[in-house]
This record gives sequence, C-alpha cells and structure tokens, in this order.
Amino acid sequence: MNTPESRVQLKRVYDDFESTDGYRVLIDRLWPRGISKQKAKINLWLKDIAPSNELRKWFSHDPQKWEEFTNRYEEELKEKEDIVNSLKEIIAKEKIVTLLFSASDEKHNNAVALKKILKL
Repeated sequence: MNTPESRVQLKRVYDDFESTDGYRVLIDRLWPRGISKQKAKINLWLKDIAPSNELRKWFSHDPQKWEEFTNRYEEELKEKEDIVNSLKEIIAKEKIVTLLFSASDEKHNNAVALKKILKL
C-alpha cells in the first residue's frame, strides 16, 4: 500500500517532466524565471501555500537559518488551513504528487520544509 510519504516527491520545476511525476503542484509564490507554462507541465499552482514574501526574503536560502525558517513557515501555515487541506486532499486522491519548487538548493527550500511540516 502506498503511504503519503511514498506518494509525495519533490522536484525542481526546471528538471525535465517525467511520466512518473504524477500530479504536479508548483508551491512557489513567484512564477519560476525562464520557464514557460507549457514546459512546466503544472497541474496546479498553489502559490498561497508558499512562505510569505517577508519570510522568503528573510531566509534568503541561508542554510544557517534553515531550522528557524521551517519553524516560522509552520506557524504561517497554521493560518492557511483550507489551502493545506486542499493539498492533503490532492495527495489522498492522486497516486503520485510531485511538489515543484524553483530554488537551486535542493536541501533547504520551501518544498522540503512543507513536506516535513505536513509529515508527508
């Protein structure tokens, strides 16, 4: 049986589309630079689940701020219960869900934090 953990994967939006991506959800607030909507092959842009502009700018992808970023992002998500629940419904319904992000740091970004926060 597939658990939510095994059905949610993370991927840079700039990486090539693969049939194994399943349902593709962009979770960045800003549209990724230099990529067309056609090339991105996104099923849903859930920009409101992304960290606030203030938090994103504060973090600035500094690995030393990672733990605090994750904690602050989790606090922000408590105010976005309906958006979080809509993502959880998609995950429950789809066989595979790929959370797409544009950050070049694949270990310290909002997708990694979101997956950890939601225990996916």
